[in-house]
Amino acid sequence: MFARILPRKSTHSRVSLAVYLTLLAGTSLAQQEAPEAAPDSAFDQCKMSLQDKAIAAGVSAETARSVMADVSHLDRVIELDRRQPEFTTTFADYLNRRVNDTRVSKGREMLAEHRDLLKQVTAETGVPGPYLVAFWGLETNFGSYFGKMSVPSALTTLACDARRSSFFTTQLIAALRIIDEGAIAADQMEGSWAGAMGHVQFMPTVFLKHAVDADGDGKRDLWNSVPDAMMSAGRFLQSMDWNGDYRWGREVLLPRNFDYSLADGRRLSLKQWRDMGITDAFGHALAREPIKASLVVPAGHEGPAFLAYHNFRVIMGWNRSEFYAIAVGHLADRIAGAGKLQNPPPEDLPALSRSAILQLQENLNNRGFDSGKPDGIMGPGTRSAIRRFQASAGLVADGYPGDQVLQKLDITTGR
Repeated sequence: MFARILPRKSTHSRVSLAVYLTLLAGTSLAQQEAPEAAPDSAFDQCKMSLQDKAIAAGVSAETARSVMADVSHLDRVIELDRRQPEFTTTFADYLNRRVNDTRVSKGREMLAEHRDLLKQVTAETGVPGPYLVAFWGLETNFGSYFGKMSVPSALTTLACDARRSSFFTTQLIAALRIIDEGAIAADQMEGSWAGAMGHVQFMPTVFLKHAVDADGDGKRDLWNSVPDAMMSAGRFLQSMDWNGDYRWGREVLLPRNFDYSLADGRRLSLKQWRDMGITDAFGHALAREPIKASLVVPAGHEGPAFLAYHNFRVIMGWNRSEFYAIAVGHLADRIAGAGKLQNPPPEDLPALSRSAILQLQENLNNRGFDSGKPDGIMGPGTRSAIRRFQASAGLVADGYPGDQVLQKLDITTGR
């Protein structure tokens, strides 16, 4: 909303086979006829192919050729694409880094400074200002950091890499179309290593489909125009069916001996959750509205619980991480004036390494609790297997790999 490779050798350091053999033979190059020019490198050949594809897709030949002529291979982009974090991030660490007093305070300043603009965006898209500011804060810290990578070079590097060539080829062509339309000059198109750009970090295809010229200057500028960025964010969320009548979700309290197997993504009405004894974070009864919600317990039974509404799923259309969606929602609430969580996530829960998660999955499988093919990623299959194991062991079946689960499954965390 993350297998290592050998470093790529620079194409400029390559010598032709003829020159190499000559050097081995100890013969002076001056005594030899000039060797034939070395063939284009694989990256140069890929660049030419991408250039042709862009022109065939409607990008002007002038733009395609001028931009691609200045594109270079960025080894750092491949390193970042291949990098897998050694340890998973706990919910407490994730949330506390992103939703803190400094960011809340700055968010409230931005909400006040751009109040008229945000009211206009809300009127046209249905997305309230605090949410727009929350996305802005999480994506670029309110426009303070867009990324320093050349987007054309980053996307070309990834398009010429076999792992996700098709996806990034599409993104590169979209980026060239953005340059072609005059939204930004190629040498100013900077963003993240994966090609996300501007105040709200749109990928090029999202830009083409949802970016708008809100300030009327004749171009869609998500780098220099806050009005363009905020209205574009609103349009994007609107396109994913944002429901302006309801919030993202809410923190709730669960009754004693609650059946945590219900936190498996199922969507029930507020009335149904209420009838199970769930209240809001302050102990007040939930409304009996028919709105559907799913229960999310990102830190297991020791941490906070949330009922997530439709807009939570819309936020995950922007970034597929549940942690991200909760952070956006909670930050929006704080910016709008709400306080901190009533039940903050515990900060002493284990951050598991990928090797520990792999061992966890293997041990679950070996004991008859199918978690799927071990991959070192804590996905829904693994959480389901943990729930079944917890139930069999008389533990709270919240699907979270806490200390008791790790001890009973002989998992070493290294802490």
